[in-house]
Amino acid sequence: MPTDCFLCYNTVAKTNADRMENVKMKTLDMTKGSPIRLILQFTVPLLIGAVFQQFYNFTDTMIVGRCLGDKAVAAVGATSALYSVLINFANGMNNGYGMIISRVFGAKDGEELKKTAATMLVLNAVVTLALTLMILPLLRPLLYWLETPEEIFSQAHRYIMVIVSGMAATIGYNMGAGFMRAVGNGRTPLYFLMFSCGLNVILDLLFVAVFSLGVAGAAGATVLAQVISAVLCFVYIYKNYQEFLPKRKDWKMQARRVKEMLLTGLSMGLMLSLFSLGSIILQKGINQLGTQIITAHTASRRIFELLMMPLSMVSSATSIFAGQNFGAKEYQRIKKAIRQVIGVCAVYSVISVILAHILGGPLVYLLIGTNDPVIMGNATLYLRVCTLFFIPLGVLLVIRNAIQPMGCKISPVLSSSVELLMKIAFCFLVIPRVGYLGVVFTEPVIWTVCAVFLGVIYLRFQRKLGTAA
Repeated sequence: MPTDCFLCYNTVAKTNADRMENVKMKTLDMTKGSPIRLILQFTVPLLIGAVFQQFYNFTDTMIVGRCLGDKAVAAVGATSALYSVLINFANGMNNGYGMIISRVFGAKDGEELKKTAATMLVLNAVVTLALTLMILPLLRPLLYWLETPEEIFSQAHRYIMVIVSGMAATIGYNMGAGFMRAVGNGRTPLYFLMFSCGLNVILDLLFVAVFSLGVAGAAGATVLAQVISAVLCFVYIYKNYQEFLPKRKDWKMQARRVKEMLLTGLSMGLMLSLFSLGSIILQKGINQLGTQIITAHTASRRIFELLMMPLSMVSSATSIFAGQNFGAKEYQRIKKAIRQVIGVCAVYSVISVILAHILGGPLVYLLIGTNDPVIMGNATLYLRVCTLFFIPLGVLLVIRNAIQPMGCKISPVLSSSVELLMKIAFCFLVIPRVGYLGVVFTEPVIWTVCAVFLGVIYLRFQRKLGTAA
């Protein structure tokens, strides 16, 4: 071989080796090492990111409440369940796609990983466009159906119109972040989320406090910050994961792969959207109780979501762990991890009860700046009751997220269907009779029933894993 060709060959080889080493440094192989250590290691950036997201939600509510008043807070809260159905369906599908990517990554199949990534991009584009065009004309009728109070109706409609119009940005960020997390990189999406949350706060102050754009300004600030975070994700992936990116030949859609991804994505999407659809039904019942109760529930949900974050994030990390180890056929590691994670959730549940009782009232006041006894009393009641049931919630989240990447698609959807039916029953049979107390106990009862249901399903599934191992 001529000297110049030899040098060229060595340069190319070294470049490829350096690139693969760079990719390796930005991934996390969960098929080796202590299961609980790996899951907690992966949970930390997810949790920090979730806390920053909740910090933004806190700040957003504080800015809206202090600049625009209680009715503006109620207007934003009255639309949250509706938007959750849409975004949870789309992001649930992305979670499903990410489970397949984590499984393929665990199996060390680079070529299949490129094809899977291409299919994910195509499916996301189609679903996002369809959802946006379908839902925008229906927002006003949906708000009427939800019995949104007339005094906040116009603000609620303006807010949700802007948010839904920018749904593509939210899905784009979650798709990019989901891809990186599936291959074990939880830190980079965190950095982009931290930047996005900081930008959100600045834009909120600018649009609401300075330019006086009202709740539409708060929604616009959210969308613009999400656009920037989505762009950052895709630029980073393009620069750092070239070995995993689809080439021209990988864009050919194969029926087998599309079917598998759609089934897994739809399973996750339906599971989360059924849960959120139940929340819409519940919101209908809450809206009938008046603006004070809507404001109390909005404030308490913001704090509740913050307290719930550790349970949610450790269950998400367990999903990635289960996907990689299922792909590597390390079934015993999955069983051990689930036991350990449920133990961690139980310890945290005790801590959350203490936090809710000590800090619940002060946090509600900090959030919306009101001394209204009806708002304060109902908000703190919700927090203190719900945290008492965090152990069944933790079991529910961990098992639901762990069995999905292992091919168990029907049971999580069935559990979400049970949630939906129970929320309908509470909305029409319980809440009209006992008021907000019925709202407070709706989800704790549901968590307990679904945790038992999925626990039985998992024990049966666990025996199959033992046989396969």
